[in-house]
Amino acid sequence: MTGQNPRSNRKRNLVLAVTTVLVVLALWQAASSVTPVNSRLVPTPLQVGKAVASMGQDGRLAKDSFASITRAFAGFALGSITAIICGLLTGRSELIRSSLGQIINLLRPVPAISIVPLVIVWFGLGETSKVFTVFWGVFFPVWINTHVGVGSVSIEHIWAARSLGARRRTVLFEVVLPGAATSILAGMRAGISLAFICLVAAEMAGASSGLGFRVTISHLTFRVDEMIAAIVVLGLLGALADKLFLVAAHKLFPWYSRSQRGYQGD
Repeated sequence: MTGQNPRSNRKRNLVLAVTTVLVVLALWQAASSVTPVNSRLVPTPLQVGKAVASMGQDGRLAKDSFASITRAFAGFALGSITAIICGLLTGRSELIRSSLGQIINLLRPVPAISIVPLVIVWFGLGETSKVFTVFWGVFFPVWINTHVGVGSVSIEHIWAARSLGARRRTVLFEVVLPGAATSILAGMRAGISLAFICLVAAEMAGASSGLGFRVTISHLTFRVDEMIAAIVVLGLLGALADKLFLVAAHKLFPWYSRSQRGYQGD
């Protein structure tokens, strides 16, 4: 409703979200107490909390989280920058759209998880393979959104800028890029979740640190509580990354907040 205070709405939504999480945890704990399920297979929230505390005390949680965040950020940044450049080119040039654009479209349906073995063969088990896998997963949603956003910029605006003497570079950076910004940001936001998905796949395939690696090791040692703990931390990091992206986008592009109202998830 138009008369509602945005600050009070955010406060209400936060209270509702926290309450929902607490209710789910309480139901989980209660169900574990009254059902004859082996707690080693389905640990209680208290057991998962103790696992998180134990991993935090011995430094594993900090080490794994830092490794995963670094890889996710590097792959996301490289993938987004490359995708935006390619999207601008394919969206503005018929020649590049018919050449490079077709190659990208052929590669776009290939799941990032399917190329992990090939990436390991090419780059080994080092950081490059993890970053490249994340790069692959992030590139395509950002590219397609940039490509579509650039193509949807009104031709009248471009003609008006050119009629006023604007050069091609000026038209690109002051007309086309701002006009496609909403679509680009939407693609980048989708890329955040894909970055963590691809990261876990890469870390589970071969790594010595990271939250995906911790899930695999916990599986081998039958520590389901630590598996769930690592998965929960991954979810929290992904949600935090999404929230930070929204905050940055709203600060840099105030109109983006209005365009996303109703489905921004905050």
